[in-house]
Amino acid sequence: MALTLIGLGILISLFVSTDAQSVGVCYGVNGDSLPSPQDVVNLYTANGITGMRIYAPNPDILNALRGTNIELVVDIPNVDLQPLTDPNAANAWVTNNILNYPDVHFKYISVGNEVDPNNANTLQFANLVLPVMNNIHNALRAAGHDDIKVSTATYTGLLNISYPPSEGTFGDNVLSYIQPIIAFLAQNDSPMLANIYPYFAYIGPPVLPDISFALFTNSTPAYTDQGRPYSNLFDAMYDAHYAAQARLGGADVKIVVTETGWPSAGENAATSGNAGTYYRNLISHVKSSTGTPARPGSSIETYLFAMFDENLKPGQETEKHFGVFFPDKTSKYQLSF
Repeated sequence: MALTLIGLGILISLFVSTDAQSVGVCYGVNGDSLPSPQDVVNLYTANGITGMRIYAPNPDILNALRGTNIELVVDIPNVDLQPLTDPNAANAWVTNNILNYPDVHFKYISVGNEVDPNNANTLQFANLVLPVMNNIHNALRAAGHDDIKVSTATYTGLLNISYPPSEGTFGDNVLSYIQPIIAFLAQNDSPMLANIYPYFAYIGPPVLPDISFALFTNSTPAYTDQGRPYSNLFDAMYDAHYAAQARLGGADVKIVVTETGWPSAGENAATSGNAGTYYRNLISHVKSSTGTPARPGSSIETYLFAMFDENLKPGQETEKHFGVFFPDKTSKYQLSF
């Protein structure tokens, strides 16, 4: 998760039928005293959570998922990309982590997470993402798995304009990175994966939006863009990303929100009350199928970040407090999935 002007976050929303949509949850493991993978999978099932994102192909988690109906997004971590530029290594990765688990419902593979050519911490991975996407895609196709889509998880830090949403534009200095990725996604009917975090946009800089705009509690629209009224920040960020990729040939590339959340402790506005309000209203919004002002009626596949607080995560204190369940498997916010 990146602390940016407007961070993109992961909600995971998965189809339980062709008409209804449920909300998935990201499963991170950077915490003490977390339940076993089998207990976590049982917790997903007991709460009707039909989608999961994991950040590496953990064998214990994959074994626990066998025979379930949970749809899975699995990441290839940034640090693991270099070897997979070799097609033979990519074939082996697919065999070891996908084909060896025929009774796991893989949905998407995210090749890298929030790789940004402007970020010194991820710059070295930028030229690896697309080659690895191609290699993993080819390996899956050779194995008869056109149903598993390959993408990468990005974020709004790549946009240099995000307001108003219709003016969403990728920065000139990331075009050589993102435009070929968008072309790949369009060609292969794969979605863009995006992490959308109104919380980080709310705390700024440069401006501090009204918190009701960030928490879906505005009673009236905050502003209108090309005649479209915007009542919440999530929709504004989502539509800004759509506008940006549409300018690069990605108008028909679906966006899946693979992270979104609100911390319950740490910095300004990181409270349990605000977090509960955000998660409840977000779930209601996503499940309503009203879409966004620029894409009315469209479904928003979304994954919440995250299943548990992760006290071992580095960075700001807020990074440790995004969980929607406690390690003892009780619910923080009594969310309905």
